[in-house]
Amino acid sequence: MPNLPDVVLWSIPAFVLLTVVEMVSVRLHPDEDAAGYEAKDAATSVTMGLGSLVFDFLWKIPIVAIYTAVYELTPLRVPVLWWTVPLMLLAQDFFYYWSHRGHHVVRILWACHVVHHSSRRFNLTTALRQPWTSWTVWPFYLPVIALGVHPAALAFCSSVNLVYQFWIHTERIGKLPRAFEFVFNTPSHHRVHHASQGGYLDRNFGGILIVWDRLFGSFVPETERPAYGLTKNIATYNPLRVATHEYVAIAKDLRTAGSWREGAGRVFRGPGWQPAEPVPSAAARQTVGDGAAVGEGAA
Repeated sequence: MPNLPDVVLWSIPAFVLLTVVEMVSVRLHPDEDAAGYEAKDAATSVTMGLGSLVFDFLWKIPIVAIYTAVYELTPLRVPVLWWTVPLMLLAQDFFYYWSHRGHHVVRILWACHVVHHSSRRFNLTTALRQPWTSWTVWPFYLPVIALGVHPAALAFCSSVNLVYQFWIHTERIGKLPRAFEFVFNTPSHHRVHHASQGGYLDRNFGGILIVWDRLFGSFVPETERPAYGLTKNIATYNPLRVATHEYVAIAKDLRTAGSWREGAGRVFRGPGWQPAEPVPSAAARQTVGDGAAVGEGAA
């Protein structure tokens, strides 16, 4: 097993320091147009982050078992060397893009990821607002394991990706030099991703690199100031409700679904999907037309 450091654990002091610096910056130099901080919102985000550590540990037990089985079955092996680690990071970031995109366009996956978008604030504590049902993520990385990447090496790459994305959850950094903005995910790109305006929805899915969005047509630059949150925001700071509210909404929709086709759509189509209105039959249209004609005659 590769002996790789726990990147998230080593980064916690930096997370705390940067968050304090941002809070002080917002207090000393407030931006009236920025979302800023709100105590209950920040507390909920931190609580969601702490809870995710517990639940992620539980989910890892079956996931590691599956990854280990696939790794033992594949004849391929990628050694952990100075030149292979960047390639593994690149592969992980590529599949992260598709996992992230999938979690925006399939409702049952969105039920997990919506947690991260549920805050109407955008600051470094928002990065900590992580889901408690991350069991939906693991299938996207099976190709990496099948190519011979050790599960521990994949975990390391995923941790690097997660740590990188911490600093891009801020309004205190504007646009960076053009070359950096072209290649890497930045606060400007990620503000777009967290916005709820129509033109910004479901854009900029990249983790470390933004080039995937440029290649696959999901990139949008930041032009107008984003409005953060959901298209239908939730009015709660209760961590349990934040973690489960979309699953509850899916269950309610399934109870009222008129057919199995509608039920499947409520689960596997996009978060905003609605069944098409039934087209009236020719006889029904004729009846409506006759009623209108009678009404006109009486008038």
